[in-house]
Amino acid sequence: MPKAKKKSRRPKYNYNVDRKKLNRAFRKRSAPRIQCAQIRRAWNNSKTVAQNLAEMGLALDPNKAVPIPKTSQQVMKMEVDEQEGNRKIVRKPYVLNELEYEANLPEKKTESLSRDHIDYVQHMIQNHGENYKAMARDEKNYYQDTPKQIKRKINMYKRICPEEYEAFVASLQQRKMDL
Repeated sequence: MPKAKKKSRRPKYNYNVDRKKLNRAFRKRSAPRIQCAQIRRAWNNSKTVAQNLAEMGLALDPNKAVPIPKTSQQVMKMEVDEQEGNRKIVRKPYVLNELEYEANLPEKKTESLSRDHIDYVQHMIQNHGENYKAMARDEKNYYQDTPKQIKRKINMYKRICPEEYEAFVASLQQRKMDL
């Protein structure tokens, strides 16, 4: 099978392309993107990684920042060195403050249940109360869950949606009172 002519030819130089822009774009794409917004804003591309992190008060190598002492003599030497005041100057303390603030924020609730799961659990509680063996024999138990599996699902519902569970139990009590 013959080769394509254009593939074997030496590429011609394209005079219409701005090489400076091309190189800049290549450098920008090849540099890794910093995920942390606080560090990205304070980053200086003209400095090295170690210099940037030192200015922010962060450690490049955690083993050097907090060394593990091997003997008691080294521990005493380290305590003496710390007392001498061998501290580095942090020029960008706002980065540390922002990182600490973000770390102290409460974690968002990520667990959730599907509507089918909630309907299934509510049906079981409504018809059988706390009788898990009867729930296992229920015709809505499509997946043939054992009594323990059903109990686990109900406990998960109670843990993840406590407000909805309380409202559901209150509505059940109201229905019983009406009858």
